Amino acid sequence: MASSATRNLGRLSEIAQVAVKHGFGYFFETHRLTDLLPGRPRVTPDGSPSERGQHLREMLDELGPTFVKFGQLLSTRPDIVPPDILQELQSLQDDVRPFPYADVERVIHEDLELSVEQLFTEFDETPVAAASIGQVHRATLPNGHRVAVKVQRPNAPRQVEADLALLYQAARLARERVRALDFIDARQLVDEFARSIRQELDYRLEARNAETFHHRFSGHPHVRIPRVYWSYTRARVLTLELLEGIQLADLPQDAWTMEERRQLAYLLTETWMTMIFRHGFFHGDPHPANIFVLDEGDVLGLVDFGQVGKLTDDDMSKLTRLFIDAASERVDALPRGLSELGVRYPKEREEQFVAELREMYYRYYGASLAEIDPLQVIKEAFQLIYRLNLRLPTRFVLLDKAIATLGAVGIDLYPDFNVFEVARPYARSLMLERYTPQRMLKRGRAEAIELARIARDMPYQVHDFMEEIRDGQLEVGFVHKGLDEFMRKLDVAFNRLVIALVVVGGLIGSSLIGIFSTKGPQIAGVNFLSFVGFVLSGGLGLWLL
Repeated sequence: MASSATRNLGRLSEIAQVAVKHGFGYFFETHRLTDLLPGRPRVTPDGSPSERGQHLREMLDELGPTFVKFGQLLSTRPDIVPPDILQELQSLQDDVRPFPYADVERVIHEDLELSVEQLFTEFDETPVAAASIGQVHRATLPNGHRVAVKVQRPNAPRQVEADLALLYQAARLARERVRALDFIDARQLVDEFARSIRQELDYRLEARNAETFHHRFSGHPHVRIPRVYWSYTRARVLTLELLEGIQLADLPQDAWTMEERRQLAYLLTETWMTMIFRHGFFHGDPHPANIFVLDEGDVLGLVDFGQVGKLTDDDMSKLTRLFIDAASERVDALPRGLSELGVRYPKEREEQFVAELREMYYRYYGASLAEIDPLQVIKEAFQLIYRLNLRLPTRFVLLDKAIATLGAVGIDLYPDFNVFEVARPYARSLMLERYTPQRMLKRGRAEAIELARIARDMPYQVHDFMEEIRDGQLEVGFVHKGLDEFMRKLDVAFNRLVIALVVVGGLIGSSLIGIFSTKGPQIAGVNFLSFVGFVLSGGLGLWLL
């Protein structure tokens, strides 16, 4: 345990040195973290806000694959990361050097219990793609089918767990020492990342995702999802049908006419709209390397199903209404739609939110992508989220990322493409589909069952409520803004009233004593007690004034 802690501390010191090298020395000095630096050197403020995003991206690149993936997660959190850093983090690429073929053979043999030669008639030793967790090789099965075999790095789980331990330790240090990050739950952020990356370590989950997409798009004339070969798939080995086509990233600029690119952009957009609004199950990483163009541009092929998003039927209904409002120019309805989806913003700034949203909407509505700077749009959206302190539901973070990535892909594919040209007819078909008699009957049946359940539970809830009243356990709490200040002023006013009554009582009592008392000591012809009463009442009266 002690040696593990020592190793973690040494790795943290190494990370701190890399951070200083990339211009973040001022951060360690400002937040008293220089004890993480060997020899505790004096560091000077050497970073500027305008370049901090670039420096952070370069630092994460140098620290390794797990930190690159963590940076990719941060790029989807505009509610906690400033816009200038977000833009840089979005350019992080999960692209690393391939590992040796000997390790590929060993992993396949350990998981499938047979050698590469026994499993495949052909196996390309040079990978076609390499990422932080695994790499992909082309191969041929004994039945002649061409496949893509994804093999996990030998020490990937151990490396990921070691890096996660470091991130948890860094989160603890941030909570204890960096007061500027109090608004972020660093532990929760690392938990979110840990769940995501641990799922990617089990290729059987990705295989199930691929199979789900395969069934959903089965029979679709323009979308092709590779089939899964389960007998060649395990936790560290995934075997899929090989898609023979051109990666969207490698699409030749001169070989396709603008009309062909336009049709491809339409097909791409409609495919993801179908996933989001009809299936509720969408590909979360639509960058050009994961999209293939097949059959001379008439068919899209999708790969890499490690990141997928899932939406409930209620989510899809609310998203559909929001989408229809956006396509129909009903801007004033957008904030309410966002609120129904769980987007939170300060109520006192609701009017400002609506005004800024309307201004941004009409600035870009109807414009072609050639007329829009996508980075500027993303920057403005993130600035709005960051400035108004909006809170985004975590279940929609992947959806935001997928839509932003699709926008960037659309620009490269067909700059004159106007997304509203696709959105309007698609919104109309969605609306007609949502309000068919069959769908309304289905929703009515579900709502009737829910109302029946509520009616069934109501007597028990009333009984529990009456029991709490009987036992004196019912507590009602009120929160009133400004009530403390009101009570303080009320207390001061009552104190003054009491003193005024004391003064009046003293004066009246002293006067009565002076009139009716004929015996006892006197001062200046006035009874002693009456004189003392006048003095005290006069003093209190002067203090009150």
